[in-house]
Amino acid sequence: MGDSNIDRKPGYKTFRFLIFVAGCLAVQNATAAGFYLAEVGTPTSMGTGGVANPTNTYGADASWTNPAGMTGLNRDTLLTGVQVLVPKVEFDSSTATGGGRDGGNAGEVAVIPSFFYVKRLSHRWRAGFSIVAPQGGGVDYGDDFVGRYQTSKVTLAAVGFSPSIAYQVSDRFSIGAGVSIIRTKFEQNIAINQGALLPGAPDGKLRIEDATDWGYQPFLGITYHLTKRALLGVVYRAEADVDLEGDVNFRNMVISKPRTKDVEISWDNPQWLEAGLRYELDQSNHLFLNVGWQESSEFGKKNEIAFSDDAVATLDRQWDDTWHAGLAYSHLIDIDRRRGFSVGFSYESSPAKNEHRTFDLPVDEIYKLSASYFWEGSRHLDFSLGGTLYAVGDADIDLTSQGVRSAGKFENNYILFLGGTLRYEF
Repeated sequence: MGDSNIDRKPGYKTFRFLIFVAGCLAVQNATAAGFYLAEVGTPTSMGTGGVANPTNTYGADASWTNPAGMTGLNRDTLLTGVQVLVPKVEFDSSTATGGGRDGGNAGEVAVIPSFFYVKRLSHRWRAGFSIVAPQGGGVDYGDDFVGRYQTSKVTLAAVGFSPSIAYQVSDRFSIGAGVSIIRTKFEQNIAINQGALLPGAPDGKLRIEDATDWGYQPFLGITYHLTKRALLGVVYRAEADVDLEGDVNFRNMVISKPRTKDVEISWDNPQWLEAGLRYELDQSNHLFLNVGWQESSEFGKKNEIAFSDDAVATLDRQWDDTWHAGLAYSHLIDIDRRRGFSVGFSYESSPAKNEHRTFDLPVDEIYKLSASYFWEGSRHLDFSLGGTLYAVGDADIDLTSQGVRSAGKFENNYILFLGGTLRYEF
């Protein structure tokens, strides 16, 4: 069973390269805007499922959700919060030619902090700064998962540091701009089907570690008062290049290891456009509408993997553009004490058809239901608690990876966000 004999088997080098490519290409689904976190842990954003983001003119989180909205703040304002992400991700297999288990609840709990600050520079100018995690998550199915040849564990963390500026052009119209400086970190475990080349051989282990990148994403926003009661907000975020550099490690190999030790993974996070309308029914009651679009199809066309031995692989994922729409309501129970609640509902289409869906991001259509409660604790100090329930659909999967077919369904899966915030005006 020496390596030299195995290396002489017809097609071995091709097989070795292909299983490596198959594994590495899986990483990019998790980073797509298909799982963009609209809620940033603030009362308005959390309570409306992100529906109120484009028309936010009363919270420091406007520095990120729509920088033009910062002109609505007449005081220096700080807002900080924390969210807990609790997912349920369970797969029910119908076909598993490679054997293995369904993986149980693969979702991993995550804690996501956030920070926002807006400085009043003059009557018309505002400056802001935010720290948010706009993308992230992870799944851990275990080493004996039926889909382990596509992925067994994947983790993504992206943190954005975003300075922004806003200018009030007139009493009705404001503009704003900013840039998110984003650090992305990715890790993934994949099993290697050594039995396809050497019957009876155990699975090998491939691990992508410390794949990181610093990138940037500009964003622009406007707010316009259509009437005294109606406010229009529009936000645009540009396409963002991502170029991860990481290490590749192998374990439990009975066939010879690929020589490559380093990997570079490149793609473009898609541009997106979002518009919202806020309507003041009266001083205590507000309605919010929201529509948005993401160019997810362009992300799917540009996926590139480069290895240290100069091998390069590209993949067209055949993704579709995505869109979303939402409706929300906010009510002030006590105007003087700023005590009230918000509720919201929204829908987001799926970027992937059943035949193109993968285990690292098993989402289908997303339905969101949100609520929050906020109150003023003392002068210039506000608190809030809220949550958002993501119903992530009943996603079908039918994949063949490294010669092994895995098919089945993710049923009744969800992601629960729970969060709290503190807001202070200076």
